[in-house]
Amino acid sequence: MIVAGLSACTPESREGVVETQFASYWYQGTAEVNVFDLQQSRYGAVRPGKAVLIFVTEDFSKSKQVKLDAPEENSSDAQKVLKLNMTRDFVTGVYPYHTMLSVFTPVYEESPAPKLTASVTEWCGQSFTQLNHKSGKYTAKQFSYFESEGDLESKLDGQAEEELFTLIRLHPDLVPLGNVTLIPSLIFQRFAHIPLKVEQATISRKALGSDQAEVKVVYAEIGRTVTIRYQQLFPYEITGFTETWTKANGQQEVTTATLTHLRQMPYWK
Repeated sequence: MIVAGLSACTPESREGVVETQFASYWYQGTAEVNVFDLQQSRYGAVRPGKAVLIFVTEDFSKSKQVKLDAPEENSSDAQKVLKLNMTRDFVTGVYPYHTMLSVFTPVYEESPAPKLTASVTEWCGQSFTQLNHKSGKYTAKQFSYFESEGDLESKLDGQAEEELFTLIRLHPDLVPLGNVTLIPSLIFQRFAHIPLKVEQATISRKALGSDQAEVKVVYAEIGRTVTIRYQQLFPYEITGFTETWTKANGQQEVTTATLTHLRQMPYWK
């Protein structure tokens, strides 16, 4: 269930977040469900599928970094977050892939997402990654059926790429621009089978016309480029995204997602 009240609110909001406007859209006891046509590049071919982005506000425990069951009984520990659950479903050959990512971004505090999780499930096996932000850094735990990728634990000092989606939804001005230290996408890291570590990236933003804009992330070292397209006006809906990976041998893989449906609904019912 979603607590629609403002139990975790504080008088101060993040820069650009207009409380009355934000509350009128996000605190109505519903979630926003976005369905995308997905063209996922995998194993040298583009695989058709579906991506779903679910945005919803929740009361989150500052100490345990989990959703609070009874925030009204733990107001001092409650933190309002905008949660993103992103799934991708596609088939390669004869077997299906399912990925899920969760991001929890504070609505009011000027602080990084306290937690991110990502899982990849397919017929070969499954893997799981969790990032917890404590003492100024992320503690990363990785579990995998691949010997070289699990079980591992490390410290990461950087912002998570996937939090850019939730920052855009809060207000696009919250996205850092210029040279930034980022943790590349947790899903990409599993697909590419590269070490989970911070990378230097350049983030830019530009208007596209018709009230559309895009945020572009370029990782020169690993050959990855991510473009997120969105509406410039509140509530800043995500309209699509593109991921391009140029491998060391020059081979390029391009994944695209284009919004087809958006609906606010109590999906948990």
